[in-house]
Amino acid sequence: MSINARLLTGLLFTGSLIATAAPAAAAVSPAVGKALNAAAAAAKSRNASGVAAAIAQAQAAASTAEEKQKTAEMAGFAFTAVGQYGQAAAALEQIGAPCGQLGPLYYRAGQLDKAVAIAKGCAGESSQILVAQAMSRQGNHKGAVAAYNKLIASNGAKPVYLENLAGAQFKAGDKAGYLATTTRLIKADPSPNRWKVLLTELQGHNMRSEAKLALYHLMQTTGTISRPQDYTEFAKLALINGQAAVAQAALAKAGGGGDTMSQKLAAAASAGVAKEAAEAVKLSAAPTTAFKGGNAYLGLNEYAKAVAAYDKAIAANGADADFARTFKGIAATKGGQRAVAVAAFAQVSEKSGMKDIASLWSLYASTR
Repeated sequence: MSINARLLTGLLFTGSLIATAAPAAAAVSPAVGKALNAAAAAAKSRNASGVAAAIAQAQAAASTAEEKQKTAEMAGFAFTAVGQYGQAAAALEQIGAPCGQLGPLYYRAGQLDKAVAIAKGCAGESSQILVAQAMSRQGNHKGAVAAYNKLIASNGAKPVYLENLAGAQFKAGDKAGYLATTTRLIKADPSPNRWKVLLTELQGHNMRSEAKLALYHLMQTTGTISRPQDYTEFAKLALINGQAAVAQAALAKAGGGGDTMSQKLAAAASAGVAKEAAEAVKLSAAPTTAFKGGNAYLGLNEYAKAVAAYDKAIAANGADADFARTFKGIAATKGGQRAVAVAAFAQVSEKSGMKDIASLWSLYASTR
């Protein structure tokens, strides 16, 4: 279950917020009573068309205030039972149902503007959650950030709120806020489960291949990669970037396969591993190819040599400089040089497309 689904299921749609009870028997005309009974029966059997027909009959027959009240209450109950949340909310709104009941119904109906407008006028934690989640669904990520910050200020920094805040900040382009929130989460709980939530969120976003490779290295290091398809993707990216030994190890974790693509990947990784040591020495000799040499050494787990090669690429200040800084930090982290790693990650610039993943790697290194 996703963060958002878990938050809504656990906190928003509970108890009386959506469970409109069937109205109690009351003194109504036979015509209205018959229609209400038919609506209740249709709701019990999840017959949406039957509910709609019976409610229409009851509305047409209702003449007194009490009959209209009971008809609206039954409409709320019956339409909710068959998943017609917008119709349930509209009926209940006509008789002044509380905002804590209407907001979730409009949310589930997809009438998000209406849900937000109602929830903003309703006190309580659940209504604040609804506002934040509705804004996220609308793509109003800046609004969602503000809503989550308000929710946290009012109700405390619960991990699920911080997780959702981080997601909204990332989508809103608030990188400083995203890093601050993820730092807060990881420092409180640097467990694999916490990393998995954050890195899985990041995994769904587009990024250049070098950044995605660095992400998979972090997932591997934090113990948060497990799906065969993720290991296969990790292997592909490692091969593209000259880390054949990394690719071979990832393919072993993926479990292999008899299909043509798996066989080609395995063959390419095996061929790359056979010449990787020699390639590392040759490529590391020249500043223009030193980044590739560092990648080869990283694949071979020769971290000190990888750092030295990356340093040569950084000194050349070419197109690979920020990639080299990022992977230097990764090699230094894996080699136990935390201070070297954090310094390298800090020097990665925004323009390269590597800053976000470098910041997460720096966070990991600083919590070791």
